[in-house]
Amino acid sequence: MLFYQNLDKIVFNRNRLFKCDELIVLSGYVGPTPVRQLSELPIKSTVIYGMYGCDGIQQSLHSALVAENEVLKNVDILYSTIPVHSKCYIWRNKGEVVHALIGSANFSTNGLTTPFKEVLAETSIDTFDPLNDYLRKVINETIPCTEAVVKSNKRSFRFGESVAGGLEQEYDKDVCAMPLYIIEKGEPIVPRQSGINWGMAKLSGSHVNINDAYIRIGADLLEKYPTMFPKKQVCPSDSSSVARIGHRHNDNIEILWDDGATMTGLLEGSIPKVVDGQKANYPKQISTTPKKSELGKYLRSRMGISEGKAISYADLVAYGRTTIDVSLQGDGIYYFDFSVDKNKSL
Repeated sequence: MLFYQNLDKIVFNRNRLFKCDELIVLSGYVGPTPVRQLSELPIKSTVIYGMYGCDGIQQSLHSALVAENEVLKNVDILYSTIPVHSKCYIWRNKGEVVHALIGSANFSTNGLTTPFKEVLAETSIDTFDPLNDYLRKVINETIPCTEAVVKSNKRSFRFGESVAGGLEQEYDKDVCAMPLYIIEKGEPIVPRQSGINWGMAKLSGSHVNINDAYIRIGADLLEKYPTMFPKKQVCPSDSSSVARIGHRHNDNIEILWDDGATMTGLLEGSIPKVVDGQKANYPKQISTTPKKSELGKYLRSRMGISEGKAISYADLVAYGRTTIDVSLQGDGIYYFDFSVDKNKSL
């Protein structure tokens, strides 16, 4: 049987269908959110981060995984020292494979929750022994996550910036500095009822939470970072009708903050843009889910601003940051840096 939607529900409920005492997840890339969900299963789980042996791992993602490994008593996290891009979900009982799913879905929020993007398929019983043999060979080339050598998180750098002089601004192609303000009449401002102040629209009668917030993805950022924000995927709205175009899916992502906080984010909205010579629809903002107020509350807490209070550009300057540095850590896993560095330009 082949599955292409609700993969998270399938993976986390599969143990109910047969007798098993362990789940082993072998995935090219791994996110902390689904790892945390494994603690709810009544069986032991082992997660193997496959691409550590090729790509290494950034400090933020590593720290999040180590934190989960330390508190989850029924979950072990290993890193493969050889490059493994496989995505295998294997249920065993007394060391023998009793069921397995293989396909393209990484063990991350984005990999398991985006309909039609990835697939998982059941394997037949004749593959159980070779699959178990393959698994043992991979495990023999792993290390505990606590023994890993990690990379420093990338920090942005910007220089040569001169609008009046006409100089082209140079930027770090791996780290996107996302502004929390806009330029209006030549002056930087934080919009009163949009962006990180989205919830303020409630004061004008809008049905939003007072703390709702989103981070705008500007058209210029889509041009500079064509791989950081993936184009919107069209999902069929009616599987029985080929003629129906469907809707643009909002991708769930995992957000890892510089202070250790983690959130589930949403790449939402849709804006048409020509990127790398091809016209496509891209997300226009990042919010949090299931509550959009989570982002607004968090930013106000970091800045020492009361909940329900509008954020001004002066507040950002007083805090020491007017942007959030965003970098892609893996499949739908993002690092958000809102730390204050007095030596860094706003």
